[in-house]
Amino acid sequence: MYVLGGGIFLLKNKEDVRKLIQADDEMMEILQAANTLNLPDWWICAGFIRAKIWDTLHGFTKRTTIPDVDVIYFDIETIDEQEEKILEAKLKNKMPNVPWSVKNEARMHIVNNIPPYTSSVDAISKFPETATALGVKLDKEGKVIVTAPCGIADVINLQLKPTPYFTETREREAIYEERIRKKKWKSTWNKLNIYHT
Repeated sequence: MYVLGGGIFLLKNKEDVRKLIQADDEMMEILQAANTLNLPDWWICAGFIRAKIWDTLHGFTKRTTIPDVDVIYFDIETIDEQEEKILEAKLKNKMPNVPWSVKNEARMHIVNNIPPYTSSVDAISKFPETATALGVKLDKEGKVIVTAPCGIADVINLQLKPTPYFTETREREAIYEERIRKKKWKSTWNKLNIYHT
């Protein structure tokens, strides 16, 4: 159960998150814009969803600002970064006030210097935090689909933890800790419980 603008805030599962997003006109407009690109294996991920959940659980009446709206897709046929910029421009043309960021996850393993991802969901599973390892998109009927390869429990319980992938090496643990320091999430969402490696 959730009540925007005040009241009791309780998100119990992925279906509650799906309904929360489906009821948000601005989020739906953004999802519909991304959907028009007809990208293979596309998702809007990370802070777009996490911030909505945390804002709701904190009872915020005004949405927190997010630095970008991450649209990812998986296309091994065209891994040119310029193609991502073209897609970004198309989205900016549709919704100029949205800070769009478009990335082809079939290319991003090169940037991240790791083995290739097998899909967009595989890439999401290797994001630094479980609370960030989330994706949403629309199905053919325009309904919201949520993916959470590391589960939904941490984000809805206000737990900030590294994904399993980010606990495999000291180097990745250090990246996770640096993100906590830089992002300063606790200063915005003070009910967060932050796990340190």
